[in-house]
Amino acid sequence: MCGINGIIKNNTAEEQILTALELMNRCIIHRGPDEDGFYAEENLGMAMRRLSIIDLSTGKQPVTSDQGNLVIVFNGEIYNYRQHRDTLMSEGVQFKTTSDTEVILKLYEKYGTEAFGMLDGMFAFSILDKKKNKLYIARDFFGEKPLYYQKSEDGLIWASELKSIIKVLPQKPPISPEGLNLYFRLTYIPAPYTIYEGIKKLEANHFMEVEPSSGNITLHEIKRQNEFENRPHGTYQDETRFTHDLVMESVASRSVADVPLGTFLSGGVDSSIVSLALAKQTEAKINTFSVGFEKKSFDETDKSQTVAKLIGSNHHEFILKPGDLQEQLHEILLNFDEPFADSSALPTYLVSEKTRQHVTVALTGDGGDEIFGGYNKYYVGKLNSRYTAVVPRSLHKSMQNFGNTLLATRDDRRGKRFQLRKLLNAVNYEGDFYYNMISLAFTQDEKRELLQQNLLTADSFAHYRSRVSGCSTLTDFRNIDRYLSLEGDMLVKVDRTSMLASLESRAPFLNKKLWDYTSTLPENFLINGWNKKRILKDAFRHYFPENFLDKSKKGFGVPVGDWLRGHLANELKRYSSAEILVPQNIFNARYIQKLVGDHLSGKADNTFRIWTFYCFQKWYQNIYKQ
Repeated sequence: MCGINGIIKNNTAEEQILTALELMNRCIIHRGPDEDGFYAEENLGMAMRRLSIIDLSTGKQPVTSDQGNLVIVFNGEIYNYRQHRDTLMSEGVQFKTTSDTEVILKLYEKYGTEAFGMLDGMFAFSILDKKKNKLYIARDFFGEKPLYYQKSEDGLIWASELKSIIKVLPQKPPISPEGLNLYFRLTYIPAPYTIYEGIKKLEANHFMEVEPSSGNITLHEIKRQNEFENRPHGTYQDETRFTHDLVMESVASRSVADVPLGTFLSGGVDSSIVSLALAKQTEAKINTFSVGFEKKSFDETDKSQTVAKLIGSNHHEFILKPGDLQEQLHEILLNFDEPFADSSALPTYLVSEKTRQHVTVALTGDGGDEIFGGYNKYYVGKLNSRYTAVVPRSLHKSMQNFGNTLLATRDDRRGKRFQLRKLLNAVNYEGDFYYNMISLAFTQDEKRELLQQNLLTADSFAHYRSRVSGCSTLTDFRNIDRYLSLEGDMLVKVDRTSMLASLESRAPFLNKKLWDYTSTLPENFLINGWNKKRILKDAFRHYFPENFLDKSKKGFGVPVGDWLRGHLANELKRYSSAEILVPQNIFNARYIQKLVGDHLSGKADNTFRIWTFYCFQKWYQNIYKQ
């Protein structure tokens, strides 16, 4: 695990390229505290910071091919590299190291860019091919590893984190209206957008083909074959057993490391199954890690304790006090380099920091809901068309107004009242229900009141509609989540928080093979009414106490509503004052001040919208007001 940086800049001396790369590398030392590496010639340079996981002694980067015509810097882990290495060696290919980085280079040498689709893992890398005079920059299937880039008239900059790019620009770029509008709908900014005009994220499962001499860029989707496409389905019982074996295989492949390894264990279905699968395949006791809260309504450590006892792990439990989160709030939020309002990032960082004191790698349950259909919104999404067919729009509007008043709550958790309100407000008679469901902050109408007219975009989701043909089936919903909330929220949260703690996180459910397999299954194997993740739970049910996998989990919530009324209130009032809002020329000051005033007085619960605003202002004041 590490971070990478790169520059192409016309008419620039090699020494200047190296100086810029050193500045960029210093920005991401937390991603790779063990060592760094540089390559530069003429107007191009690449660099990396390394956290040593595999081949501790000879896995240094950049790696150069035997003939010297190929150079690679790589961030991530390739889980099937040993199989590819064995195959290549049987064909006479020789290796200087046992690292996965060299395997990528040898695969590219043999197969070209088709090699990118052969990789099972999480990655962002750049390969310079001197013979072809081409540079290739690639990102993994789910987007577990980040990659940002900025194209300008005189070259290209790319990096694992935004802060590296910002560091070497002559001035801060202006705000992107597309990124701004997406953020205030979703609470995060999905690829290919960022908050900055002119800086983009490389989308998952894509690679860039760059001509260093001209600066021309071509984007390509990484091609691959679904090995389950023509596989006939067995009975439900047959597929349940097959699911069990695939998950066990994926956990085994993600547990290869030359350093200590453990699991995040929240007590939910996904992390419990990952922890059990690792324990079943490991001779020694495994280490499990969970976080609890002093505030009992947020605490679920009883579930993780049950699983830890069941699998006989060395269990480490960290109880977080309100002060623990408050002290590091500033550092955690600003580490995202752009506005990011998923409050679960705060405890995720703290559990990563505590876990890093014991191990270097942690397996997580991330992706289980997207792979196996674990969200209520998947089933509810299919009900929208039935509801709007029988309930007149005027009647729904009356129910919506009544429900919003009746279901108002000051509870910071996204509990039943919040979910019902969300459901009522998401109902859409134009077929946009699912996009409304995943919009966690402001609706399209609210956004029109929030932002200045010149910053509004007509359809925040136009790019994603072009990638997903419909918005009515489970396949549609899973693909929308893959492009939006999985890549843009969950994986960003996990990467930045774990890397800030210099901890590598691995997600066994985020396996192309599992995605492809579940994409070919009948929908009712995944979701049957309100029975979510049906086949996954049935595949592992016999290991757990009766009904354990059917219990709902509250989620990784933190009391941000209390904070906004408490120790953050003065800062929030300052951020929403005319003194700050008027010069910004971004927001409708009256609208913001009413939202904040109603929340602070207890007249309304505007927690999530105000937290989204607060996180934006925290970022803005740090970037543009220094």
